[in-house]
Amino acid sequence: MASDSALPSAVRGGSDFDAGAASRLERYDPQFSARTVITAKQGWAFSVLALFLAACFVVAPLATGSLLGQILAGWFLANAAFRGLLFAAGATKPCVPFVPLLEAGDARLPIYTVLVPLYREAVVLPGLLRALDALDYPRERLDIKLIVEEDDGETRGGLDGLALAPEYEIVVVPPGTPRTKPRACNHALPLSRGELLVIYDAEDRPEPQQLRKAAALFASMGLDIACLQARLNFFNARENILTRLFAGDYALWFDYLLPGLERFGIPMPLGGTSNHFRFEALWAIHGWDPFNVTEDADIGIRLARLGYRVRTFGSTTFEEAPTELGNWIRQRSRWQKGYMQTWLVHMRNPLQLWRNAGPLGFIGFQLFIGGTFVSAFLNPILWAIMLVIFLCNLPLQHTAHVCYACLFLGNAFYVLLAVLGLWRRRWFALMPFGALVPFYWAMASIAFYRAFAQLVSRPFHWEKTRHGTSRFAALP
Repeated sequence: MASDSALPSAVRGGSDFDAGAASRLERYDPQFSARTVITAKQGWAFSVLALFLAACFVVAPLATGSLLGQILAGWFLANAAFRGLLFAAGATKPCVPFVPLLEAGDARLPIYTVLVPLYREAVVLPGLLRALDALDYPRERLDIKLIVEEDDGETRGGLDGLALAPEYEIVVVPPGTPRTKPRACNHALPLSRGELLVIYDAEDRPEPQQLRKAAALFASMGLDIACLQARLNFFNARENILTRLFAGDYALWFDYLLPGLERFGIPMPLGGTSNHFRFEALWAIHGWDPFNVTEDADIGIRLARLGYRVRTFGSTTFEEAPTELGNWIRQRSRWQKGYMQTWLVHMRNPLQLWRNAGPLGFIGFQLFIGGTFVSAFLNPILWAIMLVIFLCNLPLQHTAHVCYACLFLGNAFYVLLAVLGLWRRRWFALMPFGALVPFYWAMASIAFYRAFAQLVSRPFHWEKTRHGTSRFAALP
């Protein structure tokens, strides 16, 4: 594992990215590019479904409304139950020891590329560099790329005033569209020297031994393991009610649900940071999709479909949780939009997805990727159905009771998972805030409808999450 590069320099510096970093995936594997939001076949399918539902409401409005309400309520409850199953599987996932390479000499460690895409991040640069300098990895085997946009004078000015060690390199991304994080990472990819590669965001504070742990795991695993996903959470989890709820959400997602997907062999959406890759695998799948605003979720699914595997491992990167509701809504809207993009891309050929992922993987994809935004879509609709039935005294009391039962059970189950999700981190003081999960879901629904509007009007727009707003001191 000590080779200086996974591919010859001629390949890494090839003209594919130089000619247009944003289009490499689109050129070589266009079926996975999100540049086309909805294909013609999908447009026809959605149109036929909409016309069918409209006809059913014209012919039998009450019966159609009753059946549709019960189906939607059942989906909501099934999605909650599926997450409970993942939680149980993730809670019993065995820990993997890191001993082999942690105790080996530094000469055996591979070169590790660290990509850090930056955009208007001057305020957090000092903390970022402290965190990167604190990484317990031989400096001569680090290849750190600080990626900045050419017209981002704020960040470039902040970097100009810093004395950077030799392992650092500033990579300037030329103007182009779409202006997204994955496009910036694609630009830096052929310049990377490492056999292994990780993405960190500007506000990230990874545990110092994270690179050694990932290198040790890669050394003990087959080449089909293309990516290791570290856990994510927040250094300002206790700042206010919003950050407490967000920390509980992340604890559930990264400590339990993603490990649960791994145990069942279901394609896993990655987190937006701390994804550790084998360079060869990342290059083989043509890097990230610059048109997908949750490129992390897409690349996890794409790796699984192309025969690679993703695993989670027990090292945490601490981030800064948004402290203001508007900032959180903007970030969540981008994620919801990206999950819709990912679902649309991978459902262009459902039979092929079934063959690639298998029956369980296909169903899991619908419930986990689709369920993430569909549940946010359904939550207010189900409440509205019940309200209309009761206020208008419609003869659909059975449907209202079904909706009420599914909503009550589903939300109660989400509250239980939110509370239990904090157990592994021993964040007992945050557990009472799990009771507020229904309100958190209401905010997620607002983010979904905002995301849907953007999917129609601005599908590739990347909404910037403001960092450096927390009053809490960042780690380390």
